[in-house]
Amino acid sequence: MKPVEITDANFQTEVLKSGTPVLIDFWAEWCGPCKMIAPVVEELANEYQGKLKVGKLDVDNNQQVAMQYGIRSIPTLLIFKDGKVVDQVVGAVPKKMLVEKVTKHVN
Repeated sequence: MKPVEITDANFQTEVLKSGTPVLIDFWAEWCGPCKMIAPVVEELANEYQGKLKVGKLDVDNNQQVAMQYGIRSIPTLLIFKDGKVVDQVVGAVPKKMLVEKVTKHVN
């Protein structure tokens, strides 16, 4: 299962109103570390299918949401639960660290 493409237009529906926790990967095409972490984000989408929604938001094309959440460096991954940010990770981190963060918020 591939991550959902999140945009300024569908952010409220896909993320804020989601019944499951959501992991959003804020990324851009030109960002090297974003490309490094992309396969890990896809693995999480598969491994937590049904328990966690995983999405990717291109900051170049969706600046409204990126500005709203103060995204200054990418990759930044935010975990949302019940419409609120409950955790964040900045930078290309090892999968183990992401799994630890995600596990805390998934039932």
